Amino acid sequence: MQLKRFAAAIAATAIAATSLVACGSETNSSNASGDGKVTVKIGTTDADQQAWTAFEKKAEEEGIDLDIVRFTEYPPVNPALDEDQIEISKFQTINYQAQYNASAGKDLRIIGSGEINILGLYWKDHDSLDGIEGEEVAVPNDPSNQGRAINVLVQAGLVTLKEGAPKLTPTPADIDESASKVSVVAVDAAQTPSAYNEGRPAVINNNWLSRAGIDPASSVAADDPNSELAEPYINVFTVKGDQLDNETYAKLVEVWHSDEVTEALNQDSGGTAVQVKRDKEELNEILDGLVEEYK
Repeated sequence: MQLKRFAAAIAATAIAATSLVACGSETNSSNASGDGKVTVKIGTTDADQQAWTAFEKKAEEEGIDLDIVRFTEYPPVNPALDEDQIEISKFQTINYQAQYNASAGKDLRIIGSGEINILGLYWKDHDSLDGIEGEEVAVPNDPSNQGRAINVLVQAGLVTLKEGAPKLTPTPADIDESASKVSVVAVDAAQTPSAYNEGRPAVINNNWLSRAGIDPASSVAADDPNSELAEPYINVFTVKGDQLDNETYAKLVEVWHSDEVTEALNQDSGGTAVQVKRDKEELNEILDGLVEEYK
C-alpha cells in the first residue's frame, strides 16, 4: 500500500507540474538541417554539470545538435516526453521511471543505460567497518532511497532481511534485528549528514555529500554497481515506445559512454559515478518487473 500511495503522489505531482517545462511545448521531432546535422530535443535536470557540456560537444562532433531542455524538478520531465514536448530524456533511474509508468498508466521505454551513482555508508573518523557492530545506522526515509540504503547494509553483511521480505524495496520493518550486526533508523535524507557529524554511521545520498562537504571517497562500504540489487538505480535514456529503434537516439547513448563524458562524470561525482552498459532489452525487462511491483 505504501508503494501505491507513493506512486499515486508522483502521478498527481507530475500532472500539476507540467507548467515547469523550461521551453515551448510544441512537438519537435529529430530534423536534419541543411548541413546534414540532426537536431534532437532532450530533457534533463542536470544540464549545468560538466558531463552535459562534454556530451553536447561530443554529440556535435557526431553530427547531432542537442537542443537541451532544462528542468528544475523531476516530475515534469516524463509528462513532457509523453506529450512530445521533448524527444528523449536523460535524468532518471529505472526505479523512478517504473514509478511513473505504474502511477500514470504510461509505457515510456528505455533505449539505453548511462551511469549508476554509487550509494555509500559513511562513518566519521573511520576508514573501515571495524567496530561497527551494535551501532545505529541512519538511512534516508524516502521510498526511492530507503530500500537501496538498506540493501547497502545487506551487501556489507551488516543487515539480514526477514524471510519473504521484498528484495528491492525493503523497509526497516523487514530487517531481522536478531540476525543483524547493526540497527537501522530511517530519517529525512537531509538529516543523514547530521547523523554522520554526530558520530553515527549513515548512508548518505551523493547530493547531500557535496552540501555537507563529505568526501565521496571516504565511504566505509558502498553498493556494488554490478549487483542485481543496484539495477533499479541505473540512470537511463528514455523514449516513447515507437522510438526504441531510432538510430540517432541510440547514437546518443554511445556518445554518453565516450571517454570525454565519462571523465566529466567522474569530476562531477567525485568518482562515485560508474558507467553501466546494458542492452535495451535487459533494461526494459528490469523496468517492467519494477512496474509490476509498484502497481
